[in-house]
Amino acid sequence: MAALLSSAGRLRALCPRLLPLLRPPAVPASRNIMYQIRFLTVAPQQEGSVKEEPISEIQTRRTWQFDWALNKLDNSVRKTGRIPKVLLLKIFHEICKTGCPGSNQTLLLLRSCGALLPEVLSPERTQLAHMIWDKMKELGAVYDTSHYNALLKVYLQNEHKFSPTEFLAKMEEANVQPNRVTYQRLIAAYCNEGDIEGASKILGFMKTKDLPITEAVFSSLVKGHARSGDMKSAENILSVMRMAGVEPGPDTYLSLLNVYAEKGDADSIKKTLEEVEKTEGYLMDRILMQVIFSLAKAGYPQYIEDIKERIRFEGELIPDAMNLCLTLITHGFEDISFRILKSFNHLSRDNMDQGSFFLQHCVNKDMPVNKLKQFCTELKEAKMHSAPLPFILRCALEANKSALAIDVMKMMKEEGLPLRPHYFWPLLVGFQKQKNLKGIFEVLKVMHELGVELDTETYTDYIFKNFADTETARAQLKKNDCLFETVGLSVAEIRYEAAHGRLNNVLSLLSSASTPPIDIRQFRNSLIWGFKSSNDVHLWSKITELLYKDERYCLTPPGPTEAVGYFLYHLIDSMSDSEVQAKEERLRQYFHQLKKMNIVIPATLYSGICRLLDSSQVPELIKDARLLYHKKSLSTDNIPESAKSDVSALEKKLEKRKAENQPITDVLKQLIHALCEEENMQKALEVKAKYEPDMVVGGYAALINLCCRHDNVEEAMNLKEKVFPKNSPVALDTGKYIALVEVLGKHGRLEDAINILTEMKEKDVPISDRTVASFFRVLNAAAMRGEVETVNRLHETIVNLGLAETAALHSPLITVHLEKDDMPAALEALIKCYKKYGKILQLHNIYCRLIEKGDADLLQKVSDFISREYGDMMALYDLFFAFLQTGKYREARKVIETPGLRAHSGRLQWFAKKCISSNQMETLERLVELTQNLFECDRDEMYYYLLQLCENNGDWRKAEAVWTKIQEENVVPREKTLTLLADILEKNGQVVPFEVPKVGHEDTGSLSASDVEERKIRMLCKKNNAKEAYDIFLKMQGKNKFHYRSYTTLIKALLTQNCLEEAIEVKHIAETHIKGFTLNSAASSLLIISQVRRDYLKDAMAVLKGMLDNGLLPTRPAVTVLTQTLAEKGDLKNLQALKNMLEDITKSVGVSASLIANAIALAHTKNNDLDAAVEYLEPLLISGAQNPDQAVKNISYLLRKVSEEGLEPGLEKFGVMAERLASQFGIYRPVTDLFLQYVSADRVDDARSLIQRCGALVEEKRTLVSFMARSASKPGQAKKIETLLELIPEHLDMEIAYRYLMRCYELDGDVASVKAVYEKTKAKNIQLHELSLKSLAAFLKKVGEPVPFTEPPETFKFYVEKWRKRRLEAS
Repeated sequence: MAALLSSAGRLRALCPRLLPLLRPPAVPASRNIMYQIRFLTVAPQQEGSVKEEPISEIQTRRTWQFDWALNKLDNSVRKTGRIPKVLLLKIFHEICKTGCPGSNQTLLLLRSCGALLPEVLSPERTQLAHMIWDKMKELGAVYDTSHYNALLKVYLQNEHKFSPTEFLAKMEEANVQPNRVTYQRLIAAYCNEGDIEGASKILGFMKTKDLPITEAVFSSLVKGHARSGDMKSAENILSVMRMAGVEPGPDTYLSLLNVYAEKGDADSIKKTLEEVEKTEGYLMDRILMQVIFSLAKAGYPQYIEDIKERIRFEGELIPDAMNLCLTLITHGFEDISFRILKSFNHLSRDNMDQGSFFLQHCVNKDMPVNKLKQFCTELKEAKMHSAPLPFILRCALEANKSALAIDVMKMMKEEGLPLRPHYFWPLLVGFQKQKNLKGIFEVLKVMHELGVELDTETYTDYIFKNFADTETARAQLKKNDCLFETVGLSVAEIRYEAAHGRLNNVLSLLSSASTPPIDIRQFRNSLIWGFKSSNDVHLWSKITELLYKDERYCLTPPGPTEAVGYFLYHLIDSMSDSEVQAKEERLRQYFHQLKKMNIVIPATLYSGICRLLDSSQVPELIKDARLLYHKKSLSTDNIPESAKSDVSALEKKLEKRKAENQPITDVLKQLIHALCEEENMQKALEVKAKYEPDMVVGGYAALINLCCRHDNVEEAMNLKEKVFPKNSPVALDTGKYIALVEVLGKHGRLEDAINILTEMKEKDVPISDRTVASFFRVLNAAAMRGEVETVNRLHETIVNLGLAETAALHSPLITVHLEKDDMPAALEALIKCYKKYGKILQLHNIYCRLIEKGDADLLQKVSDFISREYGDMMALYDLFFAFLQTGKYREARKVIETPGLRAHSGRLQWFAKKCISSNQMETLERLVELTQNLFECDRDEMYYYLLQLCENNGDWRKAEAVWTKIQEENVVPREKTLTLLADILEKNGQVVPFEVPKVGHEDTGSLSASDVEERKIRMLCKKNNAKEAYDIFLKMQGKNKFHYRSYTTLIKALLTQNCLEEAIEVKHIAETHIKGFTLNSAASSLLIISQVRRDYLKDAMAVLKGMLDNGLLPTRPAVTVLTQTLAEKGDLKNLQALKNMLEDITKSVGVSASLIANAIALAHTKNNDLDAAVEYLEPLLISGAQNPDQAVKNISYLLRKVSEEGLEPGLEKFGVMAERLASQFGIYRPVTDLFLQYVSADRVDDARSLIQRCGALVEEKRTLVSFMARSASKPGQAKKIETLLELIPEHLDMEIAYRYLMRCYELDGDVASVKAVYEKTKAKNIQLHELSLKSLAAFLKKVGEPVPFTEPPETFKFYVEKWRKRRLEAS
C-alpha cells in the first residue's frame, strides 16, 4: 500500500508536502484561482449579504424565520469561516420580533458569539452572548444541555474567566443534566487557568460514569499542565494518550504548539513540527496560522517568520488567512497581519484587487491616517490593489467617518486621482440628518478647494433640501462663501422649484438673462411634475412658449417643434386616466393658448397624444389637440378485447366453431394469448400448427414473445421471418424486438441480433425511455457474461443507428472488463468512453478494484486522467471515496486533509446515499468523521445522513451517539435533523433530550401503511412515473387524507407528463380535503401551460388571476406561452386583461415589456387591423427609446411571426414604421429587428436594400451580437452568420462573428467547415478567444481530428467565466 500511495502524484499538486500521497507537479494548479482571489476582494457589506434560499409556501412563519437565519449564518460560516457582527445582530433582532424563539434559533445565535466573530474583541463577544442568553430566556426560550454546552464553547473561545462549579450549579438549578461534552468543556475551562486539580476532579467523575476520554480532554490537559508550570507533564500527555489507545491528532499538537508559543519556546516549536512531519507527513496550515496568533499575542513576533515560511500560501488558504488577518488587526497586530496578507502577493492576477477586507477592517478599527497611507502605498507597489485609496474612502464613508474621508480625498488629490461629486454625498447626508448646516457648508468648501464641481444632483438631492426654497438656499450659500455659479446650479434650481410646484419661480428662472443655455431634457421630468401639481394654465402656457421660442432650451436638433412635442407627449403620458379627466378643461385651455402662441408639434407626436387621450376616455380633447398639429396630411399607408379467458373453454369454443364452419380468427387469437399468459409454450405452438391458416399477426407476435421468454431462439426466429420478414412493411412492437435481440445475444447469434436492431431503425419502431432501459438490460446481461465482442458490437449498432444514446448505455462497455477482472482493458474502455461520448462511467468501481489489487501503476494512470480532465479536486474526491469503500481509512484521511480542498456537496451526497442504500454504517461514520475539518462542509447534512441510516436500521443507540457527536462538534442542527432524531428515539421508547421542533401537519405522525404508500407516490413522481403514482392515489381515496406537499408533488408530475384531466381531479380532491388548499407557483404555472396546450385559455386566465390574488408569481414560460397563444388567436380583450394583471410584476417574473406590446400588435394584425397595430406600437417604441423605464424597444417577435405566417402586408407595414422611427426619431432597434428578420428568412436582397436605406442600424452592436449568439445555440443556423459577414463585415467584431460561426458548424458536426473557418481566421490574422480555441480543440478531439494549435490549459468553465467578464466590462 505504501507503493500505491506514493504513486498518486499529480492529484496532490495542491500540497507537495504530503509526500506519502504525492510527487511534485510540473506546473502549479491554478484552475480555481479566480474564485480564490475573490475572497480577498469581497466588499465588506457583501460578506453579510448571503442570498436567502427559496422556501416552501406552506411553511409556518416560525419555521421560515429559522430557515432564513440558519441559511444566512450557515452560508457565511461555510464560505468565509466567519460571521459579520452586523449580520448576527440583524438576525437576532429579526428573531426577537417573532416573540417565540425556538430552541434551535437560540442555539444558533449563541454558537455565533465566539471565534466566528474575528472582527470583535473577546470581551465584547462574551457580552453579546450574555445579552442573547438573557433576551431569549425572557422571550420564553427553553434551554437544554446543548445550549449550556454552546455557552461553554463561547466562554472557551473568548477566554472568558468563570467558575465551573457555579456553572454546574446553574445547570442543576435549571434542572438540566450535563453530559460528556459539558464535562469536556469544564475540564478545558479549568485547564485554561492552569487548575489541574479542578480538571482532575471532573476527569475522575467522568471515569466513574464510564464516559470515554477523548482527544479533546487530552488536548486540554496539555494546556492545563503547561499553564500550571509543569511543561514536562504537558509533553508526557502525548505518551499517555497513546497508552490509552487515543492517537494524538491536530488538536493535541495545536495545544502543545500554543503553550510553547505562550512561553516563546521557538526551539520546542521547531522540534515538535519536525517530529510531526516525520510521523504524520505534514501539519495542516490552519494550525500553523493559529500558532502565529499565539506568538503575536504572547509578545514574540520575532519567531513568526519561521512559522510563516512553513505555510504554503496558496489560494485555498485564503479564507483561513483572511480570518487570521482580521483577528490580528482586532488585537492590535496590524503589522503582522499585513505581512500575512503580502504572502499572497504571488496570487495576483487579471487586475483583481487583494486586501480589500484588510483595509476595511483597518478603517473600522480607527487606524491612523498615516498608517493607512503606508498600507495603501505598499499594496499598490506590490501590485496587489489597483485603487486602495478610493477603496478606503468608500469604507470611511460607509462607516460615517467624515474626518477620515476628507483626509483620504486630500491624499487622492495629491496623488492625482480623480474626485467625483458623489464621493461627498454620504457626508452631506450625515450632516443633513444632524441638521448641521455648518458641516454642509464645510463640505462644499472642501469640494471647491479640491476642484470638484458641484453637479445638479448634489444641489437638488443634498443641498436644497436643507432650505425652504432655492432663493433662501442661494442667499445662505452666498453668505457662507459657498455660492459657485455653474450650469449645474441653474439646472438644479429649475428642477427643484418645478418639483415643488412653484411654476412662477420656474418662469422667473427660465426668463432670467443670467440663466445659461440648458437643454430641456435636463429638467423635463421635473417640469412635468410641476405642471401636474399646478392648475395655473397661464403659467403652463408661458413656460411652454418660453421653451419653444428661447433658443437656450433647444440646443440640439431637430429643434423646438420636436422638443416641445416630446414634452407635451410625456406630460399626457405621465398622467393617469383620472388625472387627464380631472384636468380636461384646463388641458383644453392649454391647447388653445398654445395655438394662439403659434406653437405646433410633429404629426407622429400629435398621433401619439391623440392615442393617449383616447385611451384616457377624453375623446373630446382630441379635436383641441389637433390645433397643435402642423398642417400636413397624416401618413395613411393602406395594406391591401384483452379479457382473460379459460383455456379449456376457449378450446371447446374453437373446435365448435371450426366444426360449424364459422370464423375462428378471434377465438384463436384469444386462445393463443391465454396460453401465452399461462406460459404454456408447447401447447401454444401445437395450436398454432393445427390452425395455422387462421392465425393472425397478433397471435404470431404473442408467440414470438413467448418463445423468447423460454429461450427457444430457433422457433422465435422462424416465426419472425415467416410473418414479419425484414422487407415486410409490417413491424413487431418494440418490446418483442427487444426480446429477440436479448435472446439472440444470449445464444451467440450476434449477426442476427444486429439485423434485428437495423430492422428497428428501418421500420421506424418507436423508442421510449422503457426501450432505452431494455437496451441497457441487454447490454448489461452480455457484460455480466463477460462477452466483450457482443457488448461492443451491440452497443456500436445501437448508437450508430441513433436508436438511443444515454450515459447508462455506455456503462456495460466497462462492466464487461470488470467482470473479467481485466483492469487495463477496463481503464482503456473508460478513457475511450470519455473521449467518444464525454462520459465518465464506473470510475468508483475501477478505483476500488485497483486499490484492492494494489495496482499502483494503473491507479496512477486513472488518477492522472481524471485530474487532467476534471481537475485535481474531483480526482481527490474519487480517491477519497475509493479508500473509504475499501476500508483504507488512514489513506482516506490524508486525501481529505489536502490543504485547500473544499466540500463538494453533490459528491458527498452521492457517496453518503450510496452508503445508506447499501447499509454501510462504518463507512458512513468514517465519511462523517473525516470531513469534520473540510472547508465549507455542511456538518448538519452529514449527520443527517447518519441518522437516516440509523432510522433504517432502528438503531437508537447509534442515533444517541450521533447526537453526542453533534454537540461535541458544536453543530447547530436543522429542524429536519432534530425531528428525525426525535422520531428514532421515541419509536424505541427513549427520552428525547431536547425540545422537539413543532412542524406542520404534513410532518407529524408515524409511518403507517398509508404513509408508506404516500412516500411511494412521491418517489414515483420523482422518477417521472406519474401515471402509476396516480393509480395508487386513486386506490387510496377514502382511506386517509394526503399531506399538502404530496398533492402538489403529484399534480406537478401529472402536468409535466401532460395528464391535465388527472391533475385537475387531484386538485379538486385536495381542495375538498384541505381547507384553503392552493397550488404553489411552480405547479400553478405548469397548470397554465397545460391548459394553454389544450386551448383552455379561459381556464388558464382564471388560474393566473387566482395566483396573483394569492400573492404568487407565475413563471416566465407560463406567462410567455399564454401571451403568445392569445396573440395568435387575435384575442385582444384577454390580452389587455393580461397586460393589466402583469403591469406591476413584469420585472419580477422576468418577462420583457416588449412581449406584451408585440403580442397586442400581433393580435391586431390577426384581426386584419394593421393601422391599429401601428398606432398602438409606435408611441410605445418612441417612449421606450426616450425613457428606460418604459422598455418597449424591440419588435423581433412580431416580425418573426408575421414573416413565418406569410403575412406580407403586415411585414411591409411594420417595415415602413420601423424605417420611419429610424429616419425621424433616430430609433434604430426596430429597423435592426427588421434587418435581422430578413437575414433569418434568407431574404438577402431585402436585407441589403434595407442596409442601404438605413445604414445607421449597424450601430446596434449589442443586438447584432445577441442575434449571432442565439443563432449559435442550435444546429443549422450557420447561414445567418455567413449572411451578416457578407452584408456588413466592416461593422462586426470579427473575432466574435467567427467564434459564433465556428460554433454553428460544430453543432452541425461539419468538420470540414469548422476547419475552413479556422484557416480563414488565421489568414485574416483574427485572434480567437481562448474559449473558442478550447471549444474547437474539444470538437476536433471528439471527431478524431488533430488539433492544429496549442490547446488552452485551463478548464472550459474557466474560459466561459473569462469571456463573460470581458463582455460585462465591454458593456
